[in-house]
Amino acid sequence: MKTNQVKFKSISANGINLFYREAGPANAPVILLLHGYPTSSFMYRNLIPILSEKYHVLAPDLPGFGFSDMPAKDQFEYTFDNFTKTIQAFIDQLGVKRFAVYIFDYGAPTGLRLAMANPEKITGIISQNGNAYEEGLSYGWNPIKKYWENPSKENREALHESFTMKITRWQYEEGVADKTAIAPETYTLDQHFLDRPGAADIQLDILRDYRTNVALYPAFHAYFRSHQPKLLAVWGNKDPYFLPAGAEAYKKDLPNAKVVLYNTGHFALETHVEEIGAEIMKFMETLPK
Repeated sequence: MKTNQVKFKSISANGINLFYREAGPANAPVILLLHGYPTSSFMYRNLIPILSEKYHVLAPDLPGFGFSDMPAKDQFEYTFDNFTKTIQAFIDQLGVKRFAVYIFDYGAPTGLRLAMANPEKITGIISQNGNAYEEGLSYGWNPIKKYWENPSKENREALHESFTMKITRWQYEEGVADKTAIAPETYTLDQHFLDRPGAADIQLDILRDYRTNVALYPAFHAYFRSHQPKLLAVWGNKDPYFLPAGAEAYKKDLPNAKVVLYNTGHFALETHVEEIGAEIMKFMETLPK
C-alpha cells in the first residue's frame, strides 16, 4: 500500500468528534493543514497527495465544519479560542511533537494562537491568504466590522446573504481568470454544510468572534519578532477579502519571510495547486526537523 494514500479518520477532541484526513509516512515531518470558511479539509484534497510523498499530513475539519460535529450553540462555544483548544487536543492526542502549520482564512487565527501556545513545536508557517495584519483586510470586511461594533439584530441579519449559494460560489470564482478551473463540488459541498439547520446562526457567532483575531494582531506580531519562525506566504492576489498587502506585511516582523503572489482569488489551491505545492516542498526542505 502506498504510504501517501489518504485515510479518513475521526478522533474525540475537546468533546468534539473531529474528522481529519491523514496521509504520508508516519515517521516523516508533520504538516498540519488548517482550513477556513466556509470550507473544510476537502479544500486540501489536491494538495495532500503532493505533500504526502515526503511528509506526514494532518488535515482536520474544525468544529461546525465539514464532517466534524456541529453541536448546538448551547453545547459548544463557537470561538477561535475554542477552535484552538480543540486543535490543541487533536495534536496532543495524536502525540504530535513538531510540525509545520499551513494557515488559510479562519485557519490563520486558529493556527497562530496554536503557534503562540506551542512555539517549541512549530518548525515553520505557510500562510495561504491567512491574514495577520490590518493592511490585509479589504473593504469587504466593512459590513462585518459594523456588526462587530454593533451586534444588533439588524446588523446580524444583514449578513445572512453571506451564507447563500450565490456568495459561496462567488468566493471561489472572484478573481479567477478562468472560472471553468473551479470544480463545482467545492462550493456545492460547502453549501451543503451551510444549509444545515442552525449552521448559519453558528457562522454568525463565529463571524462576530473574528473581531478577537484582529485584536490579537499585535500579539501575533510579537510572537513573530520573538521566535522568528520561518514563513512562506503563498497568496491569491485577487482575493476579495485578504489583500496582497497582508502577505507583504509579514516581512515587517519576519524579514526573511518569502512571499509569492499568484494571479488568482481566495481559494488559490483550486487554480494553482501544483505551483503552490512545489513552493511548499522547497520551503519544507529548509525547516528544522
